[in-house]
Amino acid sequence: MAPPILSYENLGLVQGEGWLFRNLDIHIGPRDRLALIGRNGAGKTTLLKCLAGLVDTDEGERKVVPGTRVVILEQDPVMTGHSTLEEWVLGGSYAPAAHEAAAIADQIGIDLGRDTATSSGGERRRAAIVRALAQNPDVLMLDEPTNHLDLGAIDWLEDWLNRFKGAFIVISHDRTFLTRLTKSCLWLDRGNIRRAEIGFGGFDAWTERVYDEEIRAAEKLDAKLKLELHWLQRGVTARRRRNQGRLAKLNEMRAQRAAMLGPAGAAKLALAKDDVKTKAVIDAEHVYKSFGDRSIIKDFTLRIQRGDRIGLVGANGTGKTTLLKLLTGELKPDSGTVVQAKSLSGIVIDQQRKLMEPTRRVRDVLAEGGDWIEVRGHKKHIKGYLKEFLFDPSLTEAPIASLSGGERSRLLLAREFARESNLLVLDEPTNDLDLETLDLLQEVIADYDGTVLIVSHDRDFLDKTVTVTLGLDGSGKVDIVAGGYEDWARRRREVKTAGKKAAVPLARAEAPAAPQARIKLSYKDQRDLDRLPEEIERLEREIAAQEEALHDPDLYTQNPTRFSELTASIERKRAEKEVAEHRWLEVAEMAEALTR
Repeated sequence: MAPPILSYENLGLVQGEGWLFRNLDIHIGPRDRLALIGRNGAGKTTLLKCLAGLVDTDEGERKVVPGTRVVILEQDPVMTGHSTLEEWVLGGSYAPAAHEAAAIADQIGIDLGRDTATSSGGERRRAAIVRALAQNPDVLMLDEPTNHLDLGAIDWLEDWLNRFKGAFIVISHDRTFLTRLTKSCLWLDRGNIRRAEIGFGGFDAWTERVYDEEIRAAEKLDAKLKLELHWLQRGVTARRRRNQGRLAKLNEMRAQRAAMLGPAGAAKLALAKDDVKTKAVIDAEHVYKSFGDRSIIKDFTLRIQRGDRIGLVGANGTGKTTLLKLLTGELKPDSGTVVQAKSLSGIVIDQQRKLMEPTRRVRDVLAEGGDWIEVRGHKKHIKGYLKEFLFDPSLTEAPIASLSGGERSRLLLAREFARESNLLVLDEPTNDLDLETLDLLQEVIADYDGTVLIVSHDRDFLDKTVTVTLGLDGSGKVDIVAGGYEDWARRRREVKTAGKKAAVPLARAEAPAAPQARIKLSYKDQRDLDRLPEEIERLEREIAAQEEALHDPDLYTQNPTRFSELTASIERKRAEKEVAEHRWLEVAEMAEALTR
């Protein structure tokens, strides 16, 4: 193994009244590809700035091999004092050459002549990437590099980093980006740092093993610590196991949608049953929309039903926001019709960020200063509800200014998901969220009773969330594909390979057939396949009934023993349900393989 070119030994930093982290030893080799992972608020961005030498620590020694260029791509770089993006780009620490900056800017698609004061978030992000790469770094530190980038720019950046000869360390919520690029993981967890020589693809399995070891060790400790560790482990690893069951359900919903979609180009949900139309919440017929001489949407037809999860993808400027506004009624088509159900009641998450005023407290945002919040018709204590969204319950009095960007986004999600609605509109919801919050968001969306419209460039998030993808390429045509981002990307590759538009149904593509190890399921496997759905439904009913009893705001004070019994019972039944879902998914996949 090559010696490190950058290291920080015994790193410690005080924040507020205590240590944010302490006794951290970090070593970066000349070709390291590191993912820096941790919850929002754990201090990832601060740690990255310490490694880059931008933040002075309270303890520790930073060592850099002489001549090593260390460059950081910050989330929100300060551009004040520079009239144009080019002026700011050329002001980097290592004075990037103008011709190199211009070449990179051309490849990633940014006009560096833009005024910094009026440039968009996407333009500023591209300019920051140009500045970082043009300095020819030996160690490159990237803080959420894909934020505000469209899919084309993300692909370009991935390709550049794959060819990069130096080392990089990256913070990102984009699982696909991390999986494709990283070879090692740094996990910042509760003030400690752990390193594993595995790419991000093995991160979940690694952390589950770590938590399992902690739970076993806690068996010998006091009950309070054991309970806290159990909540932490259950809130992370068990959620991932539950999501496996939800993924199977999502695939089933996609298959149903594929059966209802017509041939490519028609993209009309068939009226195979009388009740289909009554379930429609948005009905678009032959919609056209232009701005000036440019056609944004051409002959778009789609019926969106209750429970659909619709993803909108495409490069910036292809018309995603226009299509979203057409579907929600905010914008009228030039021709054609878009009809929304009269009962439609929507929430647009992005429009609510004004609620997050820095001086307000968490309880002010969540419960208007009270102790209880109305969650879709049921009362919940805010401390319990905060735990559901991965917050420490003691944060109720914390000012918004003290929260990280990701924590603010998570708090906003908690507030909005409590409201009664049947349409949820999410515009780039994954920005600023950590990986665990993304797991939580996927779970909440899966359990949401209404219809969801999602604009996102997060490929993994779309693959695990949406039932139908609307792909825009800027020509005005909208591809309608049953499935997620990868299904849309696969269809585009197929069309490109064929050299013409494919005239086949836009259904979810089959995975390569696996070799059959047996001609049928064993008796036990078949029995589990048949009985587990009913058992899972039974457990869901029992959990719901007990949770309903917990909604009584007086139960805790009047009968704390009953409150504790119900809480413990719900925990047990949830664990049983998780095991059942995991087993059902396993045998269902076995059964599906035998039918191929």
